Amino acid sequence: MKQRLDFKTASPGAFEAMLGLETYVRGCGIEHALLELVKTRVSQLNGCAHCLDMHTKDARAAAETEQRLYLLAAWREAPCYTGRERAALAWAEAVTQIATNGVSDELYAEVRRHFDEKALVDLTLAIIGINGWNRFAVPFRITVGDYQPRRTHDVR
Repeated sequence: MKQRLDFKTASPGAFEAMLGLETYVRGCGIEHALLELVKTRVSQLNGCAHCLDMHTKDARAAAETEQRLYLLAAWREAPCYTGRERAALAWAEAVTQIATNGVSDELYAEVRRHFDEKALVDLTLAIIGINGWNRFAVPFRITVGDYQPRRTHDVR
């Protein structure tokens, strides 16, 4: 598909605002590998090919295994994820699909077993961020496939 517009150049201020959010998330203390799993899962839910390309490449560059990436869409049935990862993935799905399903007290309690208050706010901000990036990439048809991970991870 042909890219519709380059949102970075169309509105540099909007892009800079998103970068600011991403910069905070990257430095908040949540482990990079977990953030990449969450960003990949949310991008799967939103059908964002650009972000799936980016975050699976970043995850691999950070030593994530192919097996865990392949199983991510079925993480509930796969035994290879930790309790903390499972809680984060469930939270990511609930926050992403909040209009449809809400967020149950049971899920909140489970997530709080693995994340303190600050970490839960930061995880939620990471989920908000990737949902935002997806909502730029999908409607504007951002180019897919040419992303290359850097040693210092690209923003998004």
